[in-house]
Amino acid sequence: MSALRKWLFTGLLVIVPGVITAWVLNWIVGTLDQTLQILPLAWHPDRLLGFHVPGFGVVLTLLILLVVGAVASNFAGRKLVQWGDALVHRIPVVRSIYSSVKQVSDTLFSESGNAFRTAVLVQWPRDGVWTVAFVTGAPSGEVAAYLRDEFVSVFVPTTPNPTGGYFVMVRKSDCVELEMSVDTALKYIVSMGVVAPPAPALVSPK
Repeated sequence: MSALRKWLFTGLLVIVPGVITAWVLNWIVGTLDQTLQILPLAWHPDRLLGFHVPGFGVVLTLLILLVVGAVASNFAGRKLVQWGDALVHRIPVVRSIYSSVKQVSDTLFSESGNAFRTAVLVQWPRDGVWTVAFVTGAPSGEVAAYLRDEFVSVFVPTTPNPTGGYFVMVRKSDCVELEMSVDTALKYIVSMGVVAPPAPALVSPK
């Protein structure tokens, strides 16, 4: 029985990562393939080739992003984007949603932004219990005036699904900045601590 149990767990260790990876990739490709719906029916790859080939939506999405990025990078494109922003901001309800999403995307995807660039240790949900979180910025405005002390905004992801979590503000002095990269920290969180990050390199005395 011990040999059978060993074989069973060995099989799980080999198969489970591959199955989950394939499932995630299939979901991503299937979602991006929906962008093909913007093409005329006669231009759909399935109709042109006569059979379904997954992944054309990924190529189309990348092309759209590259074209939009190239257009928005020049003077005329920037003016067009500004005109579009001004138009959206005149629409009630829509402007609230759009401005909030735009602020978040500008913070996350801007090269100069600091959001999700640093992993830290914080005590959550109570003192003495530690978890890994990501710095998203610093409080400002009325919140900063009320807190007064130096605080940072952090996102505490849930395990094993890091897309959900909690937004909290903690004193900067209570955060322990980690040397590990964000990718390494995410692996640590998703694996529920099974995939431990390597120990930081020790600096040898001169």
